[in-house]
Order: sequence, then structure tokens, then C-alpha cells
Amino acid sequence: MAGIEPYESALDAIPGSHPYPRTSRYHDAEIGVHTQPDGTQVRYAKRRLLPPLAEAAEETVPHTVSSGERPDQLGQRYVGDPGQWWQIADANPTLDPRELTAEPGREIEIPLPGGFPGGGRG
Repeated sequence: MAGIEPYESALDAIPGSHPYPRTSRYHDAEIGVHTQPDGTQVRYAKRRLLPPLAEAAEETVPHTVSSGERPDQLGQRYVGDPGQWWQIADANPTLDPRELTAEPGREIEIPLPGGFPGGGRG
């Protein structure tokens, strides 16, 4: 991954050093702590908020879906990692990532290198 120093990615292998790996959509999410009535503290990732799609339109390029394509294939093609399909999902108005490629001929948005603004890492 461009821009990450070797020592930084090595930290991902240390349990507890990061709640989520650098490639996760939740890596930059704020971590909250909920205290249960018995005093037990439970950590959780707070909700990720994305910018309005209209504001990020110039940060994407169009892609016409071909028959049989899948979100993971697009992640590999455009981001270089099939696990990064979520960056493409973030740039499109869909809740289920399978909807991205369900309809051949549909035009979807692909984030430019660097990731969808506010949505994750590139």
C-alpha cells in the first residue's frame, strides 16, 4: 500500500495495537466505550459518516458494470485489493454491495486513488 511505512504496517500484527487493520473501513472510526449496569466496559466503533455523494462526485470516475462482475473483482481491479470493495460501495448510494454489480450496464462510481473523501483509506 503506497504511503505506509513498513514499521506502521507491522503494528497491525500486534494484538491490541489497532482495533482494526489499516485496510479496514473502520480503521479511522472513533472508538467509544459503553459501561453496562454491572460496570463492565464494552468498546465499540462509532458510526462512520460519509460526505454527501454530490460533494465527492469529482473524486470518482464512472464504471459500467459488465455481466458477472462482483464488488471484490472491482476492488482488485481499481484499488489493487479485493477486500477494498467497500471503498467502491461507499462512493455509491447502496446499502448492499451486491447491488453494485447486480445489473449489467449500470454505471457506478469508482473512487480515485486516495479513497472516497471521508470514507476510508486508499
